[in-house]
Amino acid sequence: MSRPVLEVADIFRDHGAAWRRANVGHVSLDQLKVMSAIERCRTAALGGHVARCEGCAHTVIAFNSCRNRHCPKCQGTAAKQWLAAREADLLPVGYFHVVFTLPAAIADIAYQNKAVVYDILFTASAETMATIAADPKHLGARIGITSVLHTWGSALTQNPHSRYRALSSP
Repeated sequence: MSRPVLEVADIFRDHGAAWRRANVGHVSLDQLKVMSAIERCRTAALGGHVARCEGCAHTVIAFNSCRNRHCPKCQGTAAKQWLAAREADLLPVGYFHVVFTLPAAIADIAYQNKAVVYDILFTASAETMATIAADPKHLGARIGITSVLHTWGSALTQNPHSRYRALSSP
C-alpha cells in the first residue's frame, strides 16, 4: 500500500507546536499525548528494525508504530473493519443524516464551557429530531438516534456540531 501524500502526522509535525502554544489551557493532557504519539509514529523516535534480504542484501528499515488507538496509521485497518461490521448491522430501512451546527458566537462560548454548551446542544437537537419525526406531517414515528459530537471542521478549525443518524420506518 502506498503512503498518502499528506498524513495527519505531517500536519501535527508541521503545525502542532504552534497550535499547542495558541491553545494552552484548552487542550487536555490526553489530547496532547495523542498528538505526540501520532507525531512520533513510525519515525526514528520510536525505534525500529532492519530487514535484509539474504539473497540480494536489499535492506529495508521499518520504524515502530505508536499503537495509539487514535492514530490513523495504526488503527486505519481496524477502523475499516469496524465500519464494515457496523454497516452489516444496519437495518434495511432509510437513514437520515442531520447536522446541527452552533453559530460562531455560541461556538466561542462553547470553547470555554464545553460541558454546559455541548449538553445543551445534544438535548436541544435530540428533542428537535424527536418532535419533528413524531409529527404525522413528517414521519409520524418514534425514531432511534445516534449522535456524535464533532468539534472541528474539515479545515481543522473549531466548528462544534452534532451529527445525527436517524432511522425511519417504511
